Amino acid sequence: MLKTKSFIKKTRSGGVLKVVREHYLRDDIVCGWAPCEECGGGAAASRGPGSQPPPAPATGSGRLTDQPHPASRLCPEPHYVLPDTNVVLHQIDILEDPAIQNVIILQTVLQEVRHRSAPVYKRFKDVINNPEKHFYTFTNEHHKDTYIEQEQGESANDRNDRAIRVAVKWYNEHLKKSQSNIVQLQVILITNDRKNKERAVEDGLVAFTCDEYIKSLVGNPELVDRLACTSDASNEIENGRLIFTEHLPLSRVQQGIKSNRYFQGTFRANRDNYREATVWIHGEEGENKEVLVQGLKNLNRAVHEDVVAVELLPKEKWVTPSAVVLQDEGHVESDEEDEKEDLLKNIRAKKNSKPTGKVVGIIKRNWRSYCGMISKSQIKESTRHLFTPADRRIPRIRIETRQSSALENQRIIVVIDGWPRNSRYPNGHFVRSLGNAGDKETETEVLLLEHDVPHQPFSQAVLSFLPKMPWIITEQDLKRRMDLRHLYICSVDPPGCTDIDDALHSRELENGNLEVGVHIADVSHFIRPGNALDKESANRGTTVYLCDKRIDMVPDLLSSNLCSLRSNVERFAFSCIWEMTHNAEILHTTFTKSIINSKASLTYAEAQMRIDDENMHDDVTLGLRRLNKLAKILKKKRIDNGALTLSSPEVRFHIDSETHDPIDLQTKELKETNSMVEEFMLLANISVAQKIYEEFSECALLRKHPAPPPSNYDILVKAAKSQNLEIRTDSAKALADSLDKAEIPGSPYLNTLLRILTTRCMMQAVYFCSGMDTEFHHYGLASPIYTHFTSPIRRYSDVIVHRLLAVAINADTTYPDIMDKHKQQALCNNLNYRHKMAQYSQRASVAFHTQLFFKNKGFVDEVGYILFVKKNAIVVLIPKFGLEGTVLFEEKSKQSPKLHYSEEIPSLTVESTVFNMFDKVTVTITLDASNVQHQKIRMSLVEPVIPGVSVPRSSSLKNTAIEEPLVKKTRLS
Repeated sequence: MLKTKSFIKKTRSGGVLKVVREHYLRDDIVCGWAPCEECGGGAAASRGPGSQPPPAPATGSGRLTDQPHPASRLCPEPHYVLPDTNVVLHQIDILEDPAIQNVIILQTVLQEVRHRSAPVYKRFKDVINNPEKHFYTFTNEHHKDTYIEQEQGESANDRNDRAIRVAVKWYNEHLKKSQSNIVQLQVILITNDRKNKERAVEDGLVAFTCDEYIKSLVGNPELVDRLACTSDASNEIENGRLIFTEHLPLSRVQQGIKSNRYFQGTFRANRDNYREATVWIHGEEGENKEVLVQGLKNLNRAVHEDVVAVELLPKEKWVTPSAVVLQDEGHVESDEEDEKEDLLKNIRAKKNSKPTGKVVGIIKRNWRSYCGMISKSQIKESTRHLFTPADRRIPRIRIETRQSSALENQRIIVVIDGWPRNSRYPNGHFVRSLGNAGDKETETEVLLLEHDVPHQPFSQAVLSFLPKMPWIITEQDLKRRMDLRHLYICSVDPPGCTDIDDALHSRELENGNLEVGVHIADVSHFIRPGNALDKESANRGTTVYLCDKRIDMVPDLLSSNLCSLRSNVERFAFSCIWEMTHNAEILHTTFTKSIINSKASLTYAEAQMRIDDENMHDDVTLGLRRLNKLAKILKKKRIDNGALTLSSPEVRFHIDSETHDPIDLQTKELKETNSMVEEFMLLANISVAQKIYEEFSECALLRKHPAPPPSNYDILVKAAKSQNLEIRTDSAKALADSLDKAEIPGSPYLNTLLRILTTRCMMQAVYFCSGMDTEFHHYGLASPIYTHFTSPIRRYSDVIVHRLLAVAINADTTYPDIMDKHKQQALCNNLNYRHKMAQYSQRASVAFHTQLFFKNKGFVDEVGYILFVKKNAIVVLIPKFGLEGTVLFEEKSKQSPKLHYSEEIPSLTVESTVFNMFDKVTVTITLDASNVQHQKIRMSLVEPVIPGVSVPRSSSLKNTAIEEPLVKKTRLS
């Protein structure tokens, strides 16, 4: 019952170490079948006094019911199924289906899945832990009758296959012995491995491939659609010529990367042109940070976010990025593609060309589940159809389904199984339907899934760590915290805000100086390191704000109640308090855990009204006026130091209370109080960053904003040059100063357009661990160090910063993970990803609600400004709605006008009319719903009038004054 293994290994110091590993076997591990008499009724093993329970499997495990699998044409007798590792890895969608129950999972299989695919393992654990599925985990590696040792010359994979067959044989013999097994239950092996199946049959076992078994189920024909396509490259049918070259094996790719023949990078598909992509090179050594890839053959079956190996083309074949807007309509799959591709080749202008290459190998596939719609085949009886993903960067996917009529006009989920060399499109399979396209709930679900936003309800395990209600402040709490309940603290937030992170106060001191406090919700008091609530918050990373709903990072009890700094209730806070002069010079800074009682929860407008109303002199209002005065001084200091003030259009929807549809759309109006709150949040973040870095130089969680490379500013400099303006980009200060001077009489909106364009040139601000980087500078804020401290209800980064600050002031204890710089950096990577996905999902929500707003508006004429000029289109910004759209001058159904594109100073000549960046135009806006999958706002030119191109002016703009709206001032924090 005890197996031992011993081997010799060499230590780092050169010594020799003998390692002995003991492997315990048992005879009391139950089979999991409830009525089994051999196992004592299946509920417990027949154990002697003092014997221990069987080793716990890797995950939770249920019990097999006495009502096994549904009727199968291949195996009409009652049976349980036992899948091997490859079936679990490739057919997880089948195993997740509610119809598949009573499955035996071997410890061998579970361990292999864990080592080979973390995402599948996580999904598989969820299936096993679902009590309704009745998946039973059998620890065969510790059972005396099912454990086997690896034979000499036998590979690990062959040993595991043999262990699976041994376990299946044991199960069948074991169940036959039980007197309760009157109906002669069977255990069937499900394997897609041909050799494993052949050997199982030789051993007298019943074995089927997953395809054979699923297709044989009488009552569940819909499961066939969920089968993953498992055919490999060697089984490709040569139906004509090969389209793509073969991917190099990983060994050759690695050799090529070492010799600098190939470069490893992340494949980023172009959203506007499906035949173009950029490969972002990994590492610091590469001369070329990015490589351009153009043409289907050079893209070579890479999919957005794959890690690929790319080979540079000779310099004479380098090209410029395409300025053509081109969407894959999926109609052509012949030689026309190559002819069309040749037409798309850019003029190889050497001075503007970029390093260009081709994909030669795939290092890591980053395929996921994709939302989209089915494009039904024109062949009536065909089961093969094309699936069009919602994300334009993903190629169309060929799937097989018998439900095409039912799935038409529905949003569905599909996964990719493979991409043969002789197919224009990858192969995949249907997973599930989400609902009708255009339905608000369905479209919201799509955008959350597409942007990988965790939005499932919080589990009971997570909720169990919430404080018990009613929650009260104890005497012990009062001893540990500074009592600030007497201060006139208030919060200032957008209308309808319930997750109030921050509050402010200011008062005059007896020495004539001012005391200013920023008080932040003490979320870290309620979320303790390492528990289920903490892990879930860390995974979510951020609260996601959509137009009509909020996806919380923490449960509502915390976000909208116990942590929210609402007025007239006592709350825990983490306070940053400064003693300042009237010129906003900081004399002393104090950090403390506190108890506060906010005296007012104000909106920006209400706070502004108090400041402006000369008749109001209460303590809260006087405090606001002092804060506003100090904020103006702080902002001037920041801008004088080179901080940037940029712009981006931001809109607010007015939602109908009954239908929840948008009834009005307008840009957000900013007041002085917006800037007031911003300045003190920035100051608190900088003060805390200095403190935690001073205390924890190796593991402080900070935030940096890298300076953009000079090439990022090319479009901005060219745009300014077209207006006879000069924009200097050699430093943040020079950029800020030149933007301030960029004014032209009669063009009041020009400066805002330049600032919007400058925002597009910026790099993404990111979180990082101080011990893993040497560059801390925040370019946009012109600050040498920065972090996020002020929003712990909606950002997990702030929770970590609170914990670090608490340790720094001896208000809490440390723990291993927070002191590990490598784990801290891994956390930062996830936070950066979640933050980026949250931004993208918010933009998608705005786009969807904009479509809803224009759905019944017909044609709307509005004044806009040209933001970008393409070879066959202009991109127009409509300030009134904060809306961006493309006016195409080349369309398939129309005769194209004569076009001439100038790249030096971007301009497009249509017939005889020249369009430059920032030109004022009038366009007609309408919702194009002809493509249900990709409904979009369509813009058509009204003015200037070009015969055969411009459309007639609609009645909506006649005798209407054009308003110049406010545009959001953007901070890069």
